[in-house]
Amino acid sequence: MLVGSNPEHAHPVIGMQVRQAVARGAKLIVVDPRDTGLALKADIHLKLKPGTNVAFANGMMNVFIEEGLINQQFIDERTENFEAMKETVKAYTPEKVAEICNISADDLRAAARLYATADKAPIMYCLGVTEHHTGTEGVMSMSNMAMMVGKLGRPGCGVNPIRGQNNVQGACDMGAQPNTFPGYQKVTNPDVMEKFEKAWGVTLNHNEGTKATDCFPKMLTGELKGLFIFGEDPVRTDPNTHHVIKCLEALDFFVIDELFMTETAKLADVILPGRSYAEKEGTFSNTERRVQRVRKAVEIAGDTKLDTEIFTEIMNRMGYAQPHLTAAEIMDEIASVTPSFAGISHERLDSEEVGGKGLQWPCTSKEHPGTPIMHVGKFSRGLGYFRPAEYVPSMEIPDEEYPLIMMTGRILYHYNACAMTDKTEGINQLAGESFIELNTEDANALGIQDGDKVTVASRRGEIVSQARVSGKTNKGECWMPFHYVEGGANWLTSDALDSISSTPEYKVCTVKVAKACSCCQ
Repeated sequence: MLVGSNPEHAHPVIGMQVRQAVARGAKLIVVDPRDTGLALKADIHLKLKPGTNVAFANGMMNVFIEEGLINQQFIDERTENFEAMKETVKAYTPEKVAEICNISADDLRAAARLYATADKAPIMYCLGVTEHHTGTEGVMSMSNMAMMVGKLGRPGCGVNPIRGQNNVQGACDMGAQPNTFPGYQKVTNPDVMEKFEKAWGVTLNHNEGTKATDCFPKMLTGELKGLFIFGEDPVRTDPNTHHVIKCLEALDFFVIDELFMTETAKLADVILPGRSYAEKEGTFSNTERRVQRVRKAVEIAGDTKLDTEIFTEIMNRMGYAQPHLTAAEIMDEIASVTPSFAGISHERLDSEEVGGKGLQWPCTSKEHPGTPIMHVGKFSRGLGYFRPAEYVPSMEIPDEEYPLIMMTGRILYHYNACAMTDKTEGINQLAGESFIELNTEDANALGIQDGDKVTVASRRGEIVSQARVSGKTNKGECWMPFHYVEGGANWLTSDALDSISSTPEYKVCTVKVAKACSCCQ
């Protein structure tokens, strides 16, 4: 079951593997508002309205219960709060969900039966689930579905996030969040805090930090006066670009560690030249928690430094004596303070024992083989907790002035903020400019033909793009890639945030589209 993900474009290796599995006879359910390549190969495609993932999941669970498809033994032995979950989803009949999601009630029933009765059925999801103001509840709802039919802690099952960028998993694992140390050890846990203070020989701040997207309004109020960004281009990738620029310009001091002169780097007071993945030693962690070695491949001329060298120099100059450590020594320190990484080292990853395949955390000792499947036998919290969620509509609803729902996403040819891919001539010949996918009925009503230049406006801005007219999206819905600066979708997107994770609602903003004037043609 592929939910809110188009891996053939955004994650082409996984996309290829899914395609191959379908060719071998695997059944495929796609839950996505667009006719993607894999949706066209799916046994069932639920082409749901953007922002209705929670309603869809509740409808699936309603069918599980009504048709006796639940795994009662798994629920009794391994979960809690099922009765509250049952009560919540009672109201989400297939007919009600069909109305909310703009799908067929019969297709919803068929998808529920296919998923529940399969011996092995992983859920894979991506930003089409998380990038909503109810994105966290959307992910929890996927987990509720899997628990209800006993598809966790078993081979070929689980709820699997396909990460938005390379090594997002590794960054999260290493504590690149405002409330955790490496290995998801909580800042608010006194024992954890005591351990890290002892290891590092300093008194640490015991308060949780600020999530990245929550930093921007604090720049305008003056609560946040300085910022250090490395390897990120929020002017291109964050929602409501006008607002992002205004916030960054309000800072007293802004420094960036970067490889290229990105749109964000142009606003920095100081640019520190960093190095790419090919110029350093280290590890990447993939979506299955597999920690893999990355080895230095090239030497380049110029005055660049490793990120770790930059951090170390700053620490020393700010008064904290920090020796320069190799990547292997840093991994050894990680292992010494992170139980789930205790058995992982560069030496072991490079050994014949591992054979280049990496190790999957938790890997709790030097003898531990790693953990291919999480939650076998029991969950990390003991019992799995059913977390009911009600469907809440998106923050922006179409109206007379802005009648279309716009979604954003990625295309195969460009990577994220285009820091590298838009410098490649061949790629630009294939995908050199912004475009917007319009439904044929909407385009006809607006007098727009395929290939026309159009203006696209939201409550936050206006851009010029090129129309691509088809039935890929439903009537009343449109889609844009976010990669481009000229005609970039994020000049339009909403900075409404998920109340739990502070993830922006990229996937739903309302817009109006019109044929561009002759001067824009």
